[in-house]
Amino acid sequence: MSHARTSRLIDDLRERIAHLEGGSARKAVTLPFGVPEIDDHLPGGGLAFGALHEVAGGGSGTVDGAAAALFAAGIAARSKGKVLWCLTRPDLFAPSVSQAGLHPDRVVYCEGEKDEDVLASMEEGLSFGGFAAVVGELVRLPMTASRRLHLAAEKSGTLGLVVRRWRRQNEASDYGNPTASTTRWRVSVLPSEPLPVAGVGRARWLAELMRVKAGECAEFEIGAPDAKGRICLLPLSADRQDTSAWRGSRAS
Repeated sequence: MSHARTSRLIDDLRERIAHLEGGSARKAVTLPFGVPEIDDHLPGGGLAFGALHEVAGGGSGTVDGAAAALFAAGIAARSKGKVLWCLTRPDLFAPSVSQAGLHPDRVVYCEGEKDEDVLASMEEGLSFGGFAAVVGELVRLPMTASRRLHLAAEKSGTLGLVVRRWRRQNEASDYGNPTASTTRWRVSVLPSEPLPVAGVGRARWLAELMRVKAGECAEFEIGAPDAKGRICLLPLSADRQDTSAWRGSRAS
């Protein structure tokens, strides 16, 4: 059997499976990072639109939390259209978000008093379908709530991003609980990219793909988003081995 005929048969089977599952047979739309080493780990070659994705800092500190928010901002920046950002604490630094490619003119902020308000605003925004992406800052994301958000995103085709923020150390353990998110990321700050002269180079992060549906987990050392929301893959830092050993001992 020829390769072309085999490919047609596989595509036909996929369409039949999608029909049986009640979904549409249209090809999924994705937002690639533009970094092949990362996109190859994601089904469809990028982050799926019409789905929910999670990002958290590697620790409970402010620095890692800010990196997670900027990672999400870079993703939203590469989408086309307005972005709804739902939050409970009005401490998002707009100039930093703009440096990650997400210009203030594109962002609509929605502030609530508690997580439940953010969840409700996110669901409304995802169901509306007029936003390119909907971002929500949450401490906890129960399974039922994540399913509602994922279904709303799936129906409208909007990109859903949840940035998990912790107020206390014990809240970080909630990130281990299952949710309906398609991907789950953890971002930690590393020493900045070295320069040939004295100064501070491009921010360097460890981005861990902790969960991905129909894919494998992976980790990457990346450069923070540029003015167009694009990240880059950086060579492993000199202290990467020590960092890996420390993370392994922490997980044991």
